[in-house]
Amino acid sequence: MSNDSKNTVIVGVDGSEPSVNALKWGAFMAKTSGSRLVAVTAYALPTAMYGADWVTLPDWDPQALAKESLDATLARVLDDPDSIDTVIREGSAANVILDEGDGAHMIVVGSRGHGGFKGLLLGSVSSAVAEHATCPVLVVHGDTAPPPAA
Repeated sequence: MSNDSKNTVIVGVDGSEPSVNALKWGAFMAKTSGSRLVAVTAYALPTAMYGADWVTLPDWDPQALAKESLDATLARVLDDPDSIDTVIREGSAANVILDEGDGAHMIVVGSRGHGGFKGLLLGSVSSAVAEHATCPVLVVHGDTAPPPAA
């Protein structure tokens, strides 16, 4: 992250409904705190492809697919999707979000947690981010109301 990372709200976006809600909250938090909004998307290559010279998928571009998904989500949620910064990186979602959010004003992630006690369990990404982040983390659950109109 750059020197102005303390003035940044990082949002993990994967196109899911929980990440759409997180993006809405991240945009609200960035606006109300005067911070820069950065949407972060991670992608991972299938394990079988690592080191397998004989496997080729010439038309498959996971980074382009991740960008397409991110752009569609931004266009769906934000009035001006081109006004924010984006990061698309290979790696596990939790690690990429944590790396990008190191020293940020805040990280916002959605939770797809499942379990017998509704609302008590976090998903693996939100749990890892909340546990290891170096800044405050807002975990937005699916039943969280949208942010107030700013």
